[in-house]
Amino acid sequence: MSDEPSSPLGRLRRFFFGAPRDLRDPQLYHRVSLVAFLAWVGLGADGLSSSCYGPEASFKVLGEHAYLAVFLAMGIVATVFIISYAYSRVIEHFPFGGGGYTVASRLLGPRWGLISGGALLLDYFLTITVSIVASVDAFFSFLPAEHLRWKLPLAAVLIVGLTILNLRGVKESIQALVPIFLAFVATHLALILGTLFVHAREVPALAGGIRADLRSGLATLGVAGMAGLFLRAYAMGAGTYTGIEAVSNGLQIMREPKVETGKRTMIYMAASLAFTAGGIILCYLLVGARPTDGQTMNAVLAQRFVERVGWGSGLGHGFVVLTMAAEAALLVIAAQAGFADGPRIMANMAQDSWLPHRFGSLSDRLTVQDGVLVMSAASLLLLLHTGGDITTLVIMYSINVFITFCLTQAAMIRFGIRDRREHADWRKQIAVHLIGFVLCLGMLVLNVAMKFREGGWETMLLTGAIIGFCVLIRRHYDGVRRDLSRLDEVLTHLPASTSGAACALDRKAPTAVLLVGGYGGLGVHSILSIQRLFPGHFKNFVFVSVGVIDAATFKGVEAVEEVRRHTEDALSRYVALARGWGLAAESRMGLSTEVMEEAERLCVQASRDYPRAIIFAGKLVFQHERWYQRFLHNETAFQLQRRLQFAGLNSMVLPVRVLSPAGA
Repeated sequence: MSDEPSSPLGRLRRFFFGAPRDLRDPQLYHRVSLVAFLAWVGLGADGLSSSCYGPEASFKVLGEHAYLAVFLAMGIVATVFIISYAYSRVIEHFPFGGGGYTVASRLLGPRWGLISGGALLLDYFLTITVSIVASVDAFFSFLPAEHLRWKLPLAAVLIVGLTILNLRGVKESIQALVPIFLAFVATHLALILGTLFVHAREVPALAGGIRADLRSGLATLGVAGMAGLFLRAYAMGAGTYTGIEAVSNGLQIMREPKVETGKRTMIYMAASLAFTAGGIILCYLLVGARPTDGQTMNAVLAQRFVERVGWGSGLGHGFVVLTMAAEAALLVIAAQAGFADGPRIMANMAQDSWLPHRFGSLSDRLTVQDGVLVMSAASLLLLLHTGGDITTLVIMYSINVFITFCLTQAAMIRFGIRDRREHADWRKQIAVHLIGFVLCLGMLVLNVAMKFREGGWETMLLTGAIIGFCVLIRRHYDGVRRDLSRLDEVLTHLPASTSGAACALDRKAPTAVLLVGGYGGLGVHSILSIQRLFPGHFKNFVFVSVGVIDAATFKGVEAVEEVRRHTEDALSRYVALARGWGLAAESRMGLSTEVMEEAERLCVQASRDYPRAIIFAGKLVFQHERWYQRFLHNETAFQLQRRLQFAGLNSMVLPVRVLSPAGA
């Protein structure tokens, strides 16, 4: 086969993406799962990186009323901890992952789950694009203007590079980025604590000035004007909170015990984000930072800090460059959250038939390969559509996350009321989620109202398009499912078993090798079709099935064993059915993330054992063929037939007719 390591393509693929994982390895899940620290790096970096642009967006709105920064910092810190605590509750009660999509689907209903999932998908597309563009902007702020034409190509290259890393595996991609994350933490810890320390003596005078400015501002703006200004600044910094939900969404890839690992990760993320975002806002106020053309506010802050401590031009400039480089690099890591969580959301939605089922499949590296590729393509399209304009991207970015936040809080309120008899502190928990709901709903309304004409309408339009696309896909799958359900009637009209014992297997006799899935009408229909087409010809039946390990089932070693047991049980029922009809029968099975390779191996093996074998596989055939049906339904039967024919084996595709016009 062309993808074998001995071929040039196989060697190239292994070089970039690594060798296939061994599903039989008992330590496999331990090897690919994340401890709390790595989860903080891979998922928490999205939230932490928002301190590179969220506080700046808020502070700029204050203008001459910079004294409100103290209250703004307090609001940011409180909001981070409230939302983070609420999501810790989600982790505790929904330890199988999925975050806002799963919570809304289970507690509010599938339609609300779809809205949450659609909003999250666009948010993760934008997470990648915003993070990469902000990183490139920070990098090019130190270069001459004539180099700006390379910003867009560099952003595209970075997205492609992250795509390759994530196709190798989530853990591998995160481990490669740990030094960058630590560099950001170290430089910004030094920047914030150093600024607070060198300005500590000025705090009493600053506090007195704030009181005076507050009285003056109230006299000038009035209570309503002051509140409006504060709320606008608070809302413009909405990007600060994006990424908080990432931990609950990515719980599936965390080390056991998942709940403890997830909650510990959430503490790391909340504490680091609250300290960094709130600290930077206060530092802006202490150093008197103001927006400067060609420089970010954080660059201005770093420059003021080194000037205050009196570092020489060499050391001071080096610190500023290192700090800004760490920011630019961390923003690249922040894009990792989109690649880590976005495909997981897609896999969960595919399991519920809102998206093509192929998005639940894992590659041989145990990554949601199709999901990673879609995330990459979508982020590249957004990059081209906006021309890499960070202002437009941030406006689009800071809306959808609050749709998911609101639905999650509403779902958890309902959960608390529904199960209040099981939890003694249910009133306290509901109060937390109620406060979180009010905060998130207020942020959502403010963001939509203020940013709608500036580009927020594009976010709403794209979100609606994603949801509409999902509805059409679900309608198709429901139609096909209704048509196929008629085959289950076969189970109620099965021919009676023969009274005699089953025949012994004769390896020289004609043999039907039949690929089956779970036990049901479709598989039984295939057996009867073979008997009808070749009455009395086949003396042996060999049932072949591949237990597929996909994103929905790969949650640990126990889950893999459950797939094995389920597959073995289905095969034993087919064998028992055939033997009950007096047929000689046996079964073969395998476990894999990809059906084709394992099915081919099993069929080739069965053909060697039974030289007169013909291999049969079922294929859905629609009354009205449409171009999208090949995308929504796999072509395993035809692809396997082609492979087996090249191997010199006889195979036949059994058509399973789908008549419903709704499914066509």
